Amino acid sequence: MKAALAALLLLGGCAASPSAPLADIARPTIVSLNPCADAVLAEVAAPGQLLAISHWSKDPETSSMEPAAAARFDATGGTAEEVIALGPDVVVGDTFMAPTLRDALERAGIRVETVGIVADLPAAEAQVRQLAGVAGDEARGEAMVRRMDRAWNAPPPADAPLDVLVWQDGGIVPGEETLIAAMLTRTGFRLHSAARGLGQGAYLPLEEVLADPPALVLTTGDERMLTHPVLGQVPGLAYAQLDGNLLYCGGPTIPRALARLREIRREAA
Repeated sequence: MKAALAALLLLGGCAASPSAPLADIARPTIVSLNPCADAVLAEVAAPGQLLAISHWSKDPETSSMEPAAAARFDATGGTAEEVIALGPDVVVGDTFMAPTLRDALERAGIRVETVGIVADLPAAEAQVRQLAGVAGDEARGEAMVRRMDRAWNAPPPADAPLDVLVWQDGGIVPGEETLIAAMLTRTGFRLHSAARGLGQGAYLPLEEVLADPPALVLTTGDERMLTHPVLGQVPGLAYAQLDGNLLYCGGPTIPRALARLREIRREAA
């Protein structure tokens, strides 16, 4: 399930549609079909304004939201019929939203706003401001941006960067131009796969890990390869678990992810 969500998110790209004010609607009602937007809107929207979140956020395997936060909202599977029945003013979807869905929503008089993957702090902050603008509460958006800034700009470890392999479900690795790579740099790590010239979503087989092991392996899944007993025989190789839900989304996920990475770095020192 996480692999499916990762692929879905990665297809979204980094672009976002321009945000124009909704005339005469200070607090438009919203349905979110994007799991990253869910987490932001849950904090910047007023009570009753966010009519539904995506079904991804109801599944602990794929949600970037805390379960208690996700439980406050209804969810939708994302069909035009479901969404139109809720009667929102705005739908927030992905940059790869199916044209037929978008057309159906717009024919129903619903504004469509799209967001994509963010790869660094400026893009994440721009996305928060975009969604806060959609919700009509820029102040809450700026409060979230300040939290993200504080977490991002906390002093880095004094020790030299630690070589780390982030090994995801299916044996794939993140690329250098990704949010998780940027967060690793901020928290005292060096991305092992990037040093090997591997890009986003590249497959790294066990044999290559054994031939050129990192100092630390961060696993984000429970596939057998990620816990293969032969890895335990590599001298000096350490392991830690990283929640895969912290890899992809900006907004309130960033402070949580940075806190976890700093904890792992302290333990590995």
